Amino acid sequence: MMNGMEWERVHHVSLAVRDLERAREFYSGVLRLTEIQRPPFGSRGIWFQAGGQQLHLIEHPGGQALREGGIDTSDGHFAVWVKSYREAIDFLEQAGIAHKASPDSIAGFSQIYIQDPDGNIIELDAAYGS
Repeated sequence: MMNGMEWERVHHVSLAVRDLERAREFYSGVLRLTEIQRPPFGSRGIWFQAGGQQLHLIEHPGGQALREGGIDTSDGHFAVWVKSYREAIDFLEQAGIAHKASPDSIAGFSQIYIQDPDGNIIELDAAYGS
């Protein structure tokens, strides 16, 4: 309990994207997340089921650059636990997705960082040796 407010779980992560259809292709076509129904908000967006949580993508008006440069592990990101580090690496390499891998990370688990087409950073975590 935290000052009368009890946390249960993270419900969703929301990311800004420049091109909704390009983002849809990456998240559903490449990463294979399942698209779910989104309420008719005034903004354009897509929602995905991501394990027990949701990922919400919102098209940023104006299309300006949201992030510049390559993978920066100290920048804002969201993380997903995957079953197998080796399978994730194999999948990323077959899909031609650039990544930064730390199989023996000091975090206590293996880490892989990738970027979506808009530069949003995604961390994939797995048990050592998986």
